Amino acid sequence: MSEKIVQTAGRQQLGEFAPMFAHLNDDVLFGEVWNEAAIDVKTKCIITVVSLMASGITDSSLIYHLQNAKAHGVTKEEIAAIITHATMYVGWPKGWAIFRLAKEVWNEEEEELTDKDRYQNTIFFPIGEPNPYGEFFVGQSYLVPVSKEQIPVFNVTFEPGCRNNWHIHHAKSGGGQMLICVGGRGYYQEWGKEAVEMTPGTVINIPAETKHWHGAASDSWFSHLAIEIPGEEESTEWFEAVLDEEYEKLK
Repeated sequence: MSEKIVQTAGRQQLGEFAPMFAHLNDDVLFGEVWNEAAIDVKTKCIITVVSLMASGITDSSLIYHLQNAKAHGVTKEEIAAIITHATMYVGWPKGWAIFRLAKEVWNEEEEELTDKDRYQNTIFFPIGEPNPYGEFFVGQSYLVPVSKEQIPVFNVTFEPGCRNNWHIHHAKSGGGQMLICVGGRGYYQEWGKEAVEMTPGTVINIPAETKHWHGAASDSWFSHLAIEIPGEEESTEWFEAVLDEEYEKLK
């Protein structure tokens, strides 16, 4: 299943000034048209680049869509052929203009993308740095704060096969945690219950005093927002790692 295209630029830049335009940009153009399943995202990227080229657009919006095309698999050879072909129909000056931008995006000296870089191109939130709580995880994870104001929100990313140990979020009152999957595929499991698969959009509510673990599937990167629910006298107690034989049953 391809990742869901999410856009928030409309609301961020024009939400107060032009809320209807922001809605049409974020919810209709990107929320519906870009996620319509009849055409794959790579093809949509190519169509968009050619459409902007034909319109003479050479500003940051074209650069964004060239970068988006590259992120969704359009190679340097393919973009060169696409621009050359379109130039025959839309005009020589437009071809020269877009080639200057495309050369910067498909820089030949650019280092080959790592698995982490490729995964980062599929999700909205940054992956961040190695998790400082890594001693309580099996495998490599990453942590980055999304917001530290009002309610703390962190994006936690797990490499394939990575998961945290069983643990409990204690609180005298309130407390607990909410998880929202924002990329890849993973699992959440409470003690004594079956594991729940998490994919983008899955929301998990974890009451305080509930023993549980969460992490990536063995064949997929996985990211979730971790939202700390306010409570009194909060603490986290870590326990044993998830047994390999139990984890390996999850497919």
